Amino acid sequence: MNIPKEFAEIRPYEAEEMKQAFEELLKDRQFNVVMKGFAPWLPKSVRNGLLRLAFKGVKTPLDFQKRFMKPIVNHIIRKHTNGCTFDDSHLVYRGDGSFDTSRDISKEPSPRYTFVSNHRDIVLDSAFLDVKLVEAGYPTTVEIGIGDNLLIYPWIRRLVRMNKAFTVRRGLSLRETLAASQLMSRYIHFAVTQKKENIWIAQREGRAKDSNDRTQDAVLKMLAMGGDLKELNIVPLTISYEYDPCDYLKAQEFQQKRDNPTFKKSRQDDLDNMKTGIFGYKGRVVYRTAAPINTWIDELSDLPKTEYFKAVAERMDREIHKGYELFPCNYIALDELNGDQANSTHYTDDDKQNFGQYLSGQLAKITLENKDEAFLRERILTMYANPVINYLTAE
Repeated sequence: MNIPKEFAEIRPYEAEEMKQAFEELLKDRQFNVVMKGFAPWLPKSVRNGLLRLAFKGVKTPLDFQKRFMKPIVNHIIRKHTNGCTFDDSHLVYRGDGSFDTSRDISKEPSPRYTFVSNHRDIVLDSAFLDVKLVEAGYPTTVEIGIGDNLLIYPWIRRLVRMNKAFTVRRGLSLRETLAASQLMSRYIHFAVTQKKENIWIAQREGRAKDSNDRTQDAVLKMLAMGGDLKELNIVPLTISYEYDPCDYLKAQEFQQKRDNPTFKKSRQDDLDNMKTGIFGYKGRVVYRTAAPINTWIDELSDLPKTEYFKAVAERMDREIHKGYELFPCNYIALDELNGDQANSTHYTDDDKQNFGQYLSGQLAKITLENKDEAFLRERILTMYANPVINYLTAE
């Protein structure tokens, strides 16, 4: 495919670039240090020889995902969750643009989607989705936007581009940010309409640390810079974790920012968060889609431009909030905050005891010198309570 040169610095690798990128990855010293950690008993030459053998037959980024990433992600699901399920019942496509849940998506062509989801994990949000799309019979996975603040080593940048990632530039001036947003939007429209790729993008920049998930209308404005929102076939996607392995790190950051308003995480903090999010226990994980916004967006077309994107974002939020899978710990957290048992029909005494033990264990991991136990506990409880609050409001 003839891809415009303007996308060269931000787009994923194409098929003809994969082999060279892989060879450069194997030559990277830091990448080899990481790989040595997985199999320290193997000499570098043997280790790289095995990787080359595994890479044989890989021609596209999608091949790479199926060969390398899918087994890794499935291992994470088996070892660090109690299962990951995908409810895509609203996405079985029918030619007139409506959706028929009685039909098998694997037996008919599927349109491409731009999944806009709440944000639970920097790495796994899209990785779990990729695996579930493949398992459900979709013809391709998603291209994803990754902030360049996370691409701190050349091998990471190279690896994510092999894994269908495009780069989101961070830390720019106002003028540079506008130009970068316009370029990214044009690329997303190109990827969906010309490359026939799906896209995943978070509903906001960064994770909602209190789990009060809200779509930033700035994200929608960015998506609209490159063309009509309708051609992106945007799908609100809800990601629900029973347990957030980063909950104590988020609570810790809340206190650090409370005590020092100028506090900023380091790059090492970002890497530690990524590691904890990937390898921490998540309990049950559920992905649930709503119908594409094309099924209702025309209802808002008469709104003034100043109100339009805010209204679309609010409607998407309702769809995302209605899609939450709520667990006993969510209801327990809300009752703990409110000091009552209004939601006690949703949990047992054992559930309450287990969540109390979990909460104590997470709080024990926080090692701040001036640790404010009551504040930290309230912050974690709020993270688990907010999905219930939003779900009840959206119904």
